[in-house]
Amino acid sequence: MSLIVQKFGGTSVGDTDRIGMVADKVAGFRAQGHSVVVVVSAMSGETNRLIELAHSVQERPVLRELDVLLSTGEQVTTALLSMALSKRGVKAKSYTGSQVRILTDDAHTKARIREIDDERLHRDLADGYVIVVAGFQGVDENGNITTLGRGGSDTTAVALAAALKADECQIYTDVDGVYTTDPRVVSEARRLSRITFEEMLEMASMGSKVLQIRSVEFAGKYNVPLRVLHSFKDGPGTLITMEDDSEMEMPTIAGIAFNRDEAKLTIEGVPDMPGMAYSILGPIGEANIEVDVIVQNISHDKTADFTFTVGRNDLERAEEVLNQVAKDINAEKVTSDSKIAKVSVVGVGMRSHAGVASQMFAALAEVGINILMITTSEIKISVIIEEKFLELAVRALHSSFGLEKEPNDEGAA
Repeated sequence: MSLIVQKFGGTSVGDTDRIGMVADKVAGFRAQGHSVVVVVSAMSGETNRLIELAHSVQERPVLRELDVLLSTGEQVTTALLSMALSKRGVKAKSYTGSQVRILTDDAHTKARIREIDDERLHRDLADGYVIVVAGFQGVDENGNITTLGRGGSDTTAVALAAALKADECQIYTDVDGVYTTDPRVVSEARRLSRITFEEMLEMASMGSKVLQIRSVEFAGKYNVPLRVLHSFKDGPGTLITMEDDSEMEMPTIAGIAFNRDEAKLTIEGVPDMPGMAYSILGPIGEANIEVDVIVQNISHDKTADFTFTVGRNDLERAEEVLNQVAKDINAEKVTSDSKIAKVSVVGVGMRSHAGVASQMFAALAEVGINILMITTSEIKISVIIEEKFLELAVRALHSSFGLEKEPNDEGAA
């Protein structure tokens, strides 16, 4: 029988009734003879509640203590699910990230996994236990509790699947798979039967919320079979896998991703000298702020305007850092804009099809949307636009690329 890692998100374990339904599903797999490791998130809304508690006590909570607080949400769920499994006659043990020893770096609230000690897990699996692990958390080398950032339970699940060499990692959520775009924005959005790791990585990095980006990175790096499934509805879900050259030609575009969590910063009047980009972005990186799209414009007076985007939650800190940088390099001023959004078209078929960019830009022009910034990779094109035009842009692009239509090989497992 197979070794399966199953992850259930916050809505899947939102109350004790749903936890009981999850226990029924896990018990069913165990009854079939499968070995099962379950990774759970905090109950729906719990993490937000804990964050609000922290901010009610301290405007900018100490990050180490914030991690201690946030990690309790998943610990509650692991205990409740283990109890529910025991009630059903299934041997189960719950573990926090530190008990498993999911070793991370010390970047509190954004920690990255370094290694996992799987000895205890293998021993418990051999003894017939279902192991229930708290997602989203680990421990650094000094024993401090760390968290992996929002969506980190997906990362925990895939990392455990890689460490244990699981046969499949199943991500259970409130959707029945990966769609061409968010069905709440485009009613004609279509579930994909499969998508490549590479496409899913771009979709996740460009704003698709179905999977957390680091979980896709882990899955692709260690070739962990990954499937997105609905928690309480039967169905094949979406298989995320390696690109198979033996398959029929891939569709040009797999999907449209978008992200509202964007803010733009511009430092104006930067001296046009070697090393200026590092002078600007170095301090931003040292502040553990991730930068996305970058554009530099050179003026006739030998100065430059340097623009980049960050997550909205990082805008205030980034602006503080950039204002100091502006003083240090004698730049003119710093401006910011939090009312922007990013829209991306993604597909491995772009490698062999020309004209995707022109089709994208034409579709946006037809509905009167101005493009503020552009960035590309081998299989994606992203644009920064005004946030108020986001949904219009997504609908226009989805229609332009015909993503509502079933490709000839759709439904192949």
